[in-house]
Amino acid sequence: MRAVVYVDVRDVAVREVPDARIEASTDALVRITSTALCGTDLHMYDGRTGADPGLVFGHEPLGVVQEVGSAVQTVRPGTRVVIPTHLFCGTCVMCSRGLSAACLRARAEGPGAAYGYAGMGPYRGAQADLLRVPWADANCVPVPGEPGDAYEDDFVLLADAFVTGWHAAATLAEVQAGDTVAVFGAGTIGLLGAYSALLRGARVVYCVDGVDARLDKAGELGAVPVDFRLGDPVEQIRADRARAGLPLGEEKLGGIDRVIDAVGFQARDREHPDQERPDQVIADAARLVNPAGSIAVAGVYPEKDLHPWPGASAREDLVAPWGTLFTKGVAVRFGRTHDRRYTVLLRDMVVAGRARPGVIVTHHGVLDDAPGLYRSFDRREDAVIKAVLHPS
Repeated sequence: MRAVVYVDVRDVAVREVPDARIEASTDALVRITSTALCGTDLHMYDGRTGADPGLVFGHEPLGVVQEVGSAVQTVRPGTRVVIPTHLFCGTCVMCSRGLSAACLRARAEGPGAAYGYAGMGPYRGAQADLLRVPWADANCVPVPGEPGDAYEDDFVLLADAFVTGWHAAATLAEVQAGDTVAVFGAGTIGLLGAYSALLRGARVVYCVDGVDARLDKAGELGAVPVDFRLGDPVEQIRADRARAGLPLGEEKLGGIDRVIDAVGFQARDREHPDQERPDQVIADAARLVNPAGSIAVAGVYPEKDLHPWPGASAREDLVAPWGTLFTKGVAVRFGRTHDRRYTVLLRDMVVAGRARPGVIVTHHGVLDDAPGLYRSFDRREDAVIKAVLHPS
């Protein structure tokens, strides 16, 4: 079968690899119809979080079951399924608590496992013709329709992007109806975090970025774009709230109730845009968040940066403004997305017409297009926000 494999820093190729196959009675073999590129793939592509040559990339799969093991009961050949990024056993202590991203059986080295992800187990990725899915009854989520229909882009985002955006807004930030929200980063997760906040009834959602295409897309979704190239985004947001007029009795709450960091360790230093500043967003969030508000950290912060920018440290020991956060009584939450908590809920919202996350998909291609799409995505060129490959 063909697959997108890591070759070296900023170099992927489409190559023939051994066919995925059934290895256990609880496995399913899925033929992939759509598989998306993710910002986390770029962390490996750029050499920042490590990947061994030959690793098959991809952790956002949608496809059709081709074969099942003898013990699989809930899906059969021909079933259209979306497959959560974090594979899990479904029965260990953590899985039984709904903490599927911390499964204790999927990876020998520690809790949690994922497809095509350095350091997250031996599982090949989904940017390929076929994918082996362990514990298929737990990990294959049936979706209606046929491959290539109007919901293809919506359903592939249920593997990771939409559930992560929803997790950031609903669980980490605890967005409630009437809240004010600011999202730093208008990539896929930031945009879907903003979209999720709006679906949950947020009063206003600001989206901070410095890429025109992303800011335009944020506006299309109903968020207020904030271009950090034009000045301090915290002051821009405060000024916009003042212009709109603060509700009576809320004059001292000129900040934001809920802030989502969808950037992570590769944030740019606004005073020196050619340099990275890993603590830039948390510093801005601490200034912007209202007393008793919350900050959700959905962006990636690795323990070690394997390919730091010149002059930067390989360690990710950030200096956080703990005093400010303590004084304000702010809740700060991190955490991988426990995908399976949300997959069925969000699938049903899509089917009911209440959510169409596929609106953020900007590019489509076949496997052979992967090297070029990775290059454009990495360079923030050609207006690539979310690209989806169609192996079959």
